[in-house]
Amino acid sequence: MNAIELLKQDHVRIKDLLGRLTESTERAVKLRTELLEKIEQELTAHTRIEEEVLYPALRKEGDKEEAKMAYEAKEEHRAVDSLVLPDLKKTEVGSLEFSGRAKVLKELLEHHIEEEESDMFPTCEKLFDQARLDEMGQQMADIRKGMKKELKKAS
Repeated sequence: MNAIELLKQDHVRIKDLLGRLTESTERAVKLRTELLEKIEQELTAHTRIEEEVLYPALRKEGDKEEAKMAYEAKEEHRAVDSLVLPDLKKTEVGSLEFSGRAKVLKELLEHHIEEEESDMFPTCEKLFDQARLDEMGQQMADIRKGMKKELKKAS
């Protein structure tokens, strides 16, 4: 599978999880807890494969605009990973505050996904040939597989 297809599949999974989280009620404490854990796992893997494979390739093989695009996307990851997600995890799952913060997370990620799919991915498809996209997809799959092994060892 090529890199763009793999990342788009991630986006579908993440958007589904976020939709289920924001549609849940304050009473669905167990469901919200499980969804938040899945979202964090998905985001961790997705962020890592983009930042280790796609963004460096874009900076190396693209021009100034592509480098800027990659740095902006990385900053969006940092905002979610360092600010929004940690705050959400510390929030009482059954509260209205959690509902509000979950909605903000969803909106931020939907914006990020939209930018990647409408700007970054088409740029990548022009910049990289099919063999390079396939190679990056394999690198991403290998990283994800390694991360799943690490998670199993830790649990």
